[in-house]
Order: sequence, then C-alpha cells, then structure tokens
Amino acid sequence: MAKGFNRPMGAGGGGGMMGQLKKMQEQLMQAQEQLALETVTATVGGGAVKVTMTGDQKCKSIVIDPELLKDVDAEMLQDMLLSAVNMALDQSRDMAADRMGPLAGGLGNMGLGF
Repeated sequence: MAKGFNRPMGAGGGGGMMGQLKKMQEQLMQAQEQLALETVTATVGGGAVKVTMTGDQKCKSIVIDPELLKDVDAEMLQDMLLSAVNMALDQSRDMAADRMGPLAGGLGNMGLGF
C-alpha cells in the first residue's frame, strides 16, 4: 500500500487546512456583521440630499433639506436622489471590499483560487 493514503482525514496536513478554513469562515462572518453596523453617507447638492448606507448595502436613511423642496422641481430631486443613492452604494461596496479583501486574499493563498 502506498505511503500516506490510508491516513484518516485530519491526521496529516489536511487537518491544518480545515482549521484555517474554519478560522477564516469565522473571520468572514465577523467582518460581515461589522459591515452591517458601519455606515457611509453620500451628499449631493451641497448637502441638500444625504443618503446613508450600511456596509452591507442597506439604505438606512435619506435626508432632504426642507429648503431644497421650496425651489426644486420633481425631476431635479429625482436626479439628486438617484445620484446620492448610487454614490452611497459605491462607497459601501468600497468599504466592504476593504474589509473583506484581505480575507479573500487568504483563501487564494491556501490554493483555493479565490
């Protein structure tokens, strides 16, 4: 019988990798939980429209300065809202990539091709 082929899982180097994967999975879950708590805020129109988004891309609030409503037409307001939401989403995705990137890089270092 060939050497090393009759060892149970975890008896050789595979157990170490499983432990690393479990630890990395825990770190990913913690990072995801933290992202759900962290927020970014995008503003347009000199602060007339503010959109706050979590790191897991949930819109938490949209604030419109009441002064803006006195003089703005509906189409302009819609454009400002759309712009602020998209900016907040981009910021949120960037934050998530910053937090999750090092963890995904660790998976690539383990030969998993991520």
